[in-house]
Amino acid sequence: MYTTLISVKEFQALSASGIPHMVFDCSCDLMKPEMADILFESVRIQGARQAHLDRNLSTHDASAVNGGRHPLPTRETLASWLGNLGFQNNMQAVVYDRNGANYCGRLWWILKWLGHDAVAVLDGGLQAWQASGGAVDEGAPAAESNPATQSHQVFELKKALREWVSTSELAPQVGRPDLTLIDARSAVRFRGEMEPIDPVAGHIPGALNRPFNGNLNSEGFFKSPEILRAEFEKLLAGRNPATVVHHCGSGVSAIPNILAMELAGLGVSRLYPGSWSEWCNTPGLACAKG
Repeated sequence: MYTTLISVKEFQALSASGIPHMVFDCSCDLMKPEMADILFESVRIQGARQAHLDRNLSTHDASAVNGGRHPLPTRETLASWLGNLGFQNNMQAVVYDRNGANYCGRLWWILKWLGHDAVAVLDGGLQAWQASGGAVDEGAPAAESNPATQSHQVFELKKALREWVSTSELAPQVGRPDLTLIDARSAVRFRGEMEPIDPVAGHIPGALNRPFNGNLNSEGFFKSPEILRAEFEKLLAGRNPATVVHHCGSGVSAIPNILAMELAGLGVSRLYPGSWSEWCNTPGLACAKG
């Protein structure tokens, strides 16, 4: 069972082993959501299912469990989607994108939240798979690969393995020593020098800044556990890792930081899925710059 990262070689061995598994392509373009389908049809790992950030991993109806730009669907809705794909509790999930693990982390975290521990991010993403000569598919999925034609399976919800916090839970804790906020957005957005998406620029008061792409090396792979630990310990500057809550713009790019802290041996930390997009749209909440 792979629960954090899986290398290309490990995934190749898994594919040849006969162990039940499913691979998910989570590639996306935040500024151009329509690109997700174009990217998926252009090239993907052979047999991959698509996990669309807006259609599958977020919802904008009244059932959403939080606010912000990418609200989480209910656990029951997500379980139904997985069952329709044919995903079952005995399967290993492998998630990837071509965006530096920015989007596939969302499904990694969601499966943990649903109680499914056997999910891993493909280290290096699609680029590493193609560089190794791994088999790919191109074009629109064949009819038999279409979820609508799959026989429905039951994906059973288990006790959540990851936790999230709401705005109402978070707001009273801001400024207290038992809360450490880490914001995964770029430094210029964090400082409030620019804001291309949300209506207000800046950050939650007291937050620390760790852009999510800082977890990868120059070749697009996650840094070693030793390097990640040293970097996060420098950022935390003596703060207890157990107090950390991660966020970003809409709860998506924060997750590589959650994964990186786990790789570093710093434990499991919580997610604020509403993130800046919900915080800055909630009346009465302070916003900081600089």
